[in-house]
Amino acid sequence: MKSLDGIKFAEMVQMGAHHLSQNANFVDSLNVFPVPDGDTGTNMNLSMTSGAKETNTNAQDHIGKTAQSLSKGLLMGARGNSGVILSQLFRGFGKHIEKDSEVDAFKFAGAFQAGVDTAYKAVMKPVEGTILTVAREAAAKAVEVAKSETDIIKVMETLVEEGKKSLDRTPDLLPVLKEVGVVDSGGQGLLFIYEGFLASLKGEALPERNNTSIDDLISAEHHRVQDFMNTEDIEFGYCTEIMVRLEEGKEPFDEAKFRQELDVMGDSLLVVSDDEIAKVHIHSETPGAVLSAGQKYGSLIKIKIDNMREQHSAIVNDDQPSVAKAPAKKEKHPYAVVTIAMGEGISTLLRSIGASYVIEGGQTMNPSTEDIVKAVNEIEAERVIILPNNKNIIMAAEQAVELLDIEAAVVPTKTIPQGMAAILAYNPEASVQDNKAGMTRALANVKTGQVTYAVRDTSIDGVEIRKDDYMSLAEGKIVLSTPNMMDAAQKVISDLVDEDTEIITIIYGIDATDEQANEVAEFVEETYPDVEVEIVEGKQALYPFIFSIE
Repeated sequence: MKSLDGIKFAEMVQMGAHHLSQNANFVDSLNVFPVPDGDTGTNMNLSMTSGAKETNTNAQDHIGKTAQSLSKGLLMGARGNSGVILSQLFRGFGKHIEKDSEVDAFKFAGAFQAGVDTAYKAVMKPVEGTILTVAREAAAKAVEVAKSETDIIKVMETLVEEGKKSLDRTPDLLPVLKEVGVVDSGGQGLLFIYEGFLASLKGEALPERNNTSIDDLISAEHHRVQDFMNTEDIEFGYCTEIMVRLEEGKEPFDEAKFRQELDVMGDSLLVVSDDEIAKVHIHSETPGAVLSAGQKYGSLIKIKIDNMREQHSAIVNDDQPSVAKAPAKKEKHPYAVVTIAMGEGISTLLRSIGASYVIEGGQTMNPSTEDIVKAVNEIEAERVIILPNNKNIIMAAEQAVELLDIEAAVVPTKTIPQGMAAILAYNPEASVQDNKAGMTRALANVKTGQVTYAVRDTSIDGVEIRKDDYMSLAEGKIVLSTPNMMDAAQKVISDLVDEDTEIITIIYGIDATDEQANEVAEFVEETYPDVEVEIVEGKQALYPFIFSIE
């Protein structure tokens, strides 16, 4: 096959999505931590399904336009870190061929490489041994082969073969994978998509699922695959955001060139564009240079610059009154805090301390980028702070911010206790960026303890774990596995309480009783008489106990 058009590519997308869907539960089961919330497969499946649906609806002969449909569907449907990375891979892919009615083998391979470049740029701290590595090494090999190979099927075969080899090498790149001797599940999910592409090109049936035991595979998503930089780590002092209306007569817009030009001006860079508008977010010491760079391509229709070093000064828009909590009315609200949580009791708790809107979601149920955008639009606020409360939702929230037409920011909360701490630090009179900084600092004032159950036998960090045991998680680290839930609760509290601890909030879920919650409270009162105890019926699933320790 010497060329590929949009209709054939749309068929590849459907086959890739179907193959991933058939194996989503398998990918979900590949969690390095044996907790019941391993959802890499679910997130990638829902994201890819959204992309495939958009592609199928808008498929046409022009492959560039078909690829843009895939990119749009993935962008709006992206869930979890793995889903967001997947959307970025095919965003770059689509951008590379957007003007092509059909592509040859070399352009096809180059599109995969362009996707890798886009995905790496979208991640603040790329971690090797993950889906990123598999995508990068597979694309690089495909590009190399395409220099002399004109058959698109041969290039796709190379991509799949190298992807498998790269996946097998992931334990050598991530210590946690090496410890257990397993591979990355995000990379495995991507490989399922690539295998579907190849099967479609060859007109063959989908390959059988790998017979490797699930204990030989792993999800690296739970090991900081995607951590965004905290404000206190940023050396560039001015948070600069501009929106450029692209105009004829100005320098022709090239997003890759523009991104490269801005990259040397700071960090936390994100550039999103379409045919009419380019949006830029960057932390820089020279915001004026950023504005000048944007003006080369058109008119600046939005400019926002915040001095992040002045963390304690409030920058208030005088013509917009601020309130601590958006009232339950239909008028446009000046400010809102949108948060994500699972459990009726937890949702009630978050609203009671200042959350304006709670999106239902969390473990095993990550809201998509589109879900978050819709929730923010529904509340009709002029400025928004978003709290993911789950490390696997942070990237989708960050992506949602770039799609909003209002001023918004994400505070990278990874747990419910962190979300509580952030809400209590919210200042309705501060700017969005000052609130982001202050609320992020507040996360250091709380520790999170959790009790959940093991879904399989394994051994991690010297802890032997048996299926159905209760596990104590102290700040995400497994410190005990035991058949007794109360022993697990007491262990995690003992590990996290120190001389500075003043209050412990016990949030118990649907798998714990009032009596058990009270028993834990009695343990705290007897063991730590100077520590205040509060009990909340969170009604959350999967985690009988969540402890907020301040």
